[in-house]
Amino acid sequence: MAHTTKNILLHQLRGQIGKQLVVKQYGNKTVVTRYPDMSRIKPTPSQVKRRKLFGKAVDFARYINNNPQQKAVYAKRVKKGQSVYHFALKEYLQKNG
Repeated sequence: MAHTTKNILLHQLRGQIGKQLVVKQYGNKTVVTRYPDMSRIKPTPSQVKRRKLFGKAVDFARYINNNPQQKAVYAKRVKKGQSVYHFALKEYLQKNG
């Protein structure tokens, strides 16, 4: 793992570079790590259940966001600065989670 505080190239960079490196920011330090190998990690039954629920919530939120009539209904309920997509996602998870 490499870290730096003064590298101008990596100063504002975050995320993955291909599937080889991950660049992270901790305070004013930039940390570069190897991309994690998750192939041997098995999710627990609870994680599988939650991931399926979240997937259904995403499908629901996309449907609302892509349907002009439904989006208009939800747009009346969201607060300023909040997106219809995130509101619908949150609502689905609260009702079904």
